[in-house]
Amino acid sequence: MSGVRALLALVAAALLATSPASAAGFQYAKATDADDQPIELAIWYPSDASVSPQPIGLFTQNVAFYGAITAHFFPLIVISHGTGGSAAEHYDTALALADAGFVVVALSHPGDNYKDRANSFTPRNFAYRSRHVARVIDFMLRDWPDHTHLDPARIGIFGHSAGGATALIEIGGTPDFALAAKFCQDHADFWDCQRVKEHAADAPTPASDSPSQPPALTHDPRIKAAAIAAPAIGYTFDKSSLSGVTAAVQLWRAENDKITPNQWNADIVRDNLPKPPEDHLVANAGHFDFLAPCNEALAKVAPEICESAPGFDRAAFHQDMNKALVAFFKAQFAPP
Repeated sequence: MSGVRALLALVAAALLATSPASAAGFQYAKATDADDQPIELAIWYPSDASVSPQPIGLFTQNVAFYGAITAHFFPLIVISHGTGGSAAEHYDTALALADAGFVVVALSHPGDNYKDRANSFTPRNFAYRSRHVARVIDFMLRDWPDHTHLDPARIGIFGHSAGGATALIEIGGTPDFALAAKFCQDHADFWDCQRVKEHAADAPTPASDSPSQPPALTHDPRIKAAAIAAPAIGYTFDKSSLSGVTAAVQLWRAENDKITPNQWNADIVRDNLPKPPEDHLVANAGHFDFLAPCNEALAKVAPEICESAPGFDRAAFHQDMNKALVAFFKAQFAPP
């Protein structure tokens, strides 16, 4: 990635726009990973404590900063960001879910975030990402101070882009990276194939990235429902590699996705899942419209991430999307 693109990703991931008041607590945490560096977490949860504007990142959110969690038994939703992102970039969705009665944990994937891209655009990235999610769930269920408020039978995941592929792997999908190599031979000009080429030029390719020696993936049967937006590497899946998916799936596709075009990504996932997903095709939307709405200051320095097509209202779309996400997870995780 060029220096400009990397700067835009850093700024976009670091900013959190101002949100309306909500009954949500917020705290930071770190999950340990014996095979890697600690995993940075952002956690939103139902709280009866008073909310106030808090500086989180460069902007503010109206939350109960380290406020007490409400005395209840909640489902857990994990959020996995896209390549080069952070735990912050879907904050509005996290707030909506927390306000609706979910505990939400968003992680910054080591090796594939705005500060560290050592694993970006490599097969090992998805092996590590899938392990990260499992370690985060372990932390939340065992080591998080309020873990007794979590229901281990009600766990879901939301993922965008590379996070969408991560979610597919978690719920039983097994990508074939030999298909990725063939795809990029036939479509060398595609955005992700160009990024793979750039990464390979920057560093030697480890044996673990070889299609003949694929990295070990982590599937987590604790996850019972997945909302997946604009998934990456869809061309590495087929009916056989998705046959192990039993979780309920809500799929989001952007009509004008230039980063993960539907034909080679979300459409393949939709057509090959064992059970048809709840499918949402968002008219006039682009790949980055699934990220939280930008403010004017952010739009000036990160137009690549913040600009939407003429006539597309990202803020209004997010209100609708977040309502649909809440409804989906509520339907899957009705109180026991």
